[in-house]
Amino acid sequence: MKRVTLAAIAGIMLCSLLAASAASLEVDKTRTKIQVDAKATGHAFTGTLKNYAIKVAGDGEKLKPQVLELSWNFADLDTGDAGRNVEMIKWLGGGTPKGSFKFIKFWADKSGVDKAEGTLTIHGVSKAVSFPFAVRKDGDRITANGRVEMNYKDFDLPVVRAMLVMTVDAKLVVNFQLVGKVK
Repeated sequence: MKRVTLAAIAGIMLCSLLAASAASLEVDKTRTKIQVDAKATGHAFTGTLKNYAIKVAGDGEKLKPQVLELSWNFADLDTGDAGRNVEMIKWLGGGTPKGSFKFIKFWADKSGVDKAEGTLTIHGVSKAVSFPFAVRKDGDRITANGRVEMNYKDFDLPVVRAMLVMTVDAKLVVNFQLVGKVK
């Protein structure tokens, strides 16, 4: 569940990050971080998306995204515990579960905060998600940061339980820092 959320949010953030007038953003995967934070009974953990496919394009001068498509395999979401990673894949239905995010639009709210909206698909369920983000440009390098809160039950996933006592909170937080170069 964390993998899905993290990847989706990262996709959205990267989309918002896009800053190249009619240009593409070449994402630097060594500097980009897409992480999902989860709380469970007695502890918390973070999943980091290790691999993904992403396409970003937009107006580099105004830092306005036009295209953002992100997709990933949940097997590439590493929670730092091999057993938990295996259980996550089972929880997602087994096989090779995938997730995706597709940018729809962005805007500034009444207080001037930039927000993005897109369609996040996890477990075969698509939902519109929106979140605040910040983009900065330094030369030809663009960095976008954001944070998205989500509920995995919105994607028809069951509450995660172990030993009848331990549960993983349905609310997840996806943090991302997308870094790339305008090409």
